[in-house]
Amino acid sequence: MRIAWAPQAGPQKALIDCPLPEVFYGGARGGGKTDGVLGKYALKAKRYGRYFNGIFFRRELPMLDDAIERSAEIYGPLRAKWQDHKKTWRFPWGGRLRFRPLERAEDADKYQGQNVSDACVEEAGQHPDSRPIDRLNGVLRSAHGVPTQLLLTGNPGGAGQSWIKGRYIDPAPLGMRVLTRTLPNGKQHRYVFIPSKVENNRILLSQDPEYINRLYLVGSDELVKAWLAGDWDAIEGAFFPEFSTARHVRAPQPLPASWARFRAMDWGSAKPFSVGWYAISDGELKQFPRGALIKYREWYGMKPGQMNVGVKLTAEEVGKGIREREKDEKVTNGVLDPSAFAEDGGPSIASRLGVQFRRADNKRVAQSGALGGWDMVRARLKGEDGRPMIYFFSTCRATIRTLPALQHDSSRAEDVDSESEDHAPDETRYACMSRPWMPAKPPEARGPEDRYKAAQPEVRAWRTA
Repeated sequence: MRIAWAPQAGPQKALIDCPLPEVFYGGARGGGKTDGVLGKYALKAKRYGRYFNGIFFRRELPMLDDAIERSAEIYGPLRAKWQDHKKTWRFPWGGRLRFRPLERAEDADKYQGQNVSDACVEEAGQHPDSRPIDRLNGVLRSAHGVPTQLLLTGNPGGAGQSWIKGRYIDPAPLGMRVLTRTLPNGKQHRYVFIPSKVENNRILLSQDPEYINRLYLVGSDELVKAWLAGDWDAIEGAFFPEFSTARHVRAPQPLPASWARFRAMDWGSAKPFSVGWYAISDGELKQFPRGALIKYREWYGMKPGQMNVGVKLTAEEVGKGIREREKDEKVTNGVLDPSAFAEDGGPSIASRLGVQFRRADNKRVAQSGALGGWDMVRARLKGEDGRPMIYFFSTCRATIRTLPALQHDSSRAEDVDSESEDHAPDETRYACMSRPWMPAKPPEARGPEDRYKAAQPEVRAWRTA
């Protein structure tokens, strides 16, 4: 029996031929990602017969409706049998492909011991973190020599933008390069990013030549770049559109020893902890305005290669690491996530750290007329007279990766989506709240009292010290 489907040139053929155990196939909308996966599974089912056992996942089952309909167009001519009550295709060669939801890590555990040879997670960016997807590695196995593979598809944007970009895009922005991750046993895990472009989907463009034109009409420039070009740096609905690498990121450089320095921390164990060290500019270096914060170092407790997964260090171990990192400098004080001061039948995390911290101001949004923490971060990102009042050294990779990726909470627009990877941004928020700053009023908005206060250095000091 001949399979009529054939891969289109470029990325789809690369996907079909790729033998690596993990593949992220993503980019622009309309790139033919679903067709590529379904076609690969048909070819693999024919080659390995009854030993092919694939599962096609999305976060919720109703999201699979279009993929199921498209699978019928590809698999129907093969005389594959569809079992609707099981949401399963049975191929004439004996293998099967199931369509299933994957919302939590526990959902993957349902398939333990089933000799699952292939798993695809469509629209992986809908998962705020990688845990449900990573858990699938525990169900992939074959006692009959079928090369197992975990395959992900996705587009820029969504709650999982940060971990997907950090794992697959940042190490190889152009894709098509084998990446490796060293495992605890010393072995190498190999994986690859295969970029998908709408121009590669010749069938779609021939049947719907206006598709690209419509993508230009979807909304903001960021959304057009994300959907049309597969640009992973264009973030639609970003909570902090003010963030700019060109404006806010600087190469590391020596800072005057006379500048006051402090630290901020967001605690985490199963999830990453984040410690940031900040210097307060006194205006001596002209590139940093007086009162600006410079985040010159960060320590992000994330498991290598596993986005948003903590390293599970004890509080004592983290405290020791903090002391070692700042032993040659004078750090005056620190602010820490208030929850770390809780005492539930034993010493608090804060006391076990053995490092001086005070409770951070944890107000996320404005209350009773006072600025909330996110507003304070935004004010510093915007700055004054075109100059930001917060900067990040390029070595603060977790902050630079996760801060611009934050999304609005769908039910509370003034807050961030707490499902996203927000540990370094939370720590940055604590730092900003510990050093309140507000732009000066424009001259035309100042009254006599404002003009008098503006002339008094001791009155203005709270804004810059």
